[in-house]
Amino acid sequence: MNFDYNSTRPKLILAEYGRNVQNMVDYICSLPTKEERNKHAQIVIDMMGVLNPHLRDVSDFKHKLWDHLQIISDFKLDIDSPYPIATAKSVKHEVEHLGYPQHSIKFKHYGFTVEKMIDKALKVTDEPKREQMVIGIANFMKMAYVTWNKDSVSDELIIQDLKELSGYQLTLPEGTVLTKLDFKTPPPGNRIKGPTTSNSGGNNNSNSNNNSSSGYQSKGGGGSGKPRMSNNNNNMKRNNFGSNSSNNNNNNNRNRKPQNNYNNKRG
Repeated sequence: MNFDYNSTRPKLILAEYGRNVQNMVDYICSLPTKEERNKHAQIVIDMMGVLNPHLRDVSDFKHKLWDHLQIISDFKLDIDSPYPIATAKSVKHEVEHLGYPQHSIKFKHYGFTVEKMIDKALKVTDEPKREQMVIGIANFMKMAYVTWNKDSVSDELIIQDLKELSGYQLTLPEGTVLTKLDFKTPPPGNRIKGPTTSNSGGNNNSNSNNNSSSGYQSKGGGGSGKPRMSNNNNNMKRNNFGSNSSNNNNNNNRNRKPQNNYNNKRG
């Protein structure tokens, strides 16, 4: 038995349309008359649009489908296209080589930008402006050095490297103190948030006040709870209890007979 595997079939030119579209295009190429080829080509174009609906989001997607039809036929299909017929030169472009810049950097930890700044400073004729540029370049060199080497660096080393890079044309006086420049951005987690937190805190405080004034106590953090008697009600009960007890004592005292009279009668 002979089995038909995909590995033994011809390679698909545009695999997203499948094997059936490839076979139909090959059949259209074998038709003798141009009228038949145009008729079948229109049917295949409609089917290709159904198989790939995402092409409808592309501007002028019909033109794209007709170009794909020519690509599937390996540019052998002779039909009347409503668009300019695609050719192998117009579709297949040779990739141009992108040249990568190669610079011979003397001190790679300073970078190529420092050398460009030194060349720019050498062309400045104004002496005060040139001195300011040299100090700025030296400070930048110190920052770049510390970026790659976390240990402390002496200003004499930076000044010596500046002399070597400039061909001993840019110098700084002895005792020059360079400043360390740090260009750091705060991490995302430490960014200060807007005033939404204060509002939420105010809302929480107001909610807690409302809950305490309403006299309800929640259980387990849920929304339902049992009514809780407020302190005012408890105080009122206590006062009433004290007043009732005092009234009862007064009534008992009134009902008692005087002890002296009773003793006199017995005597």
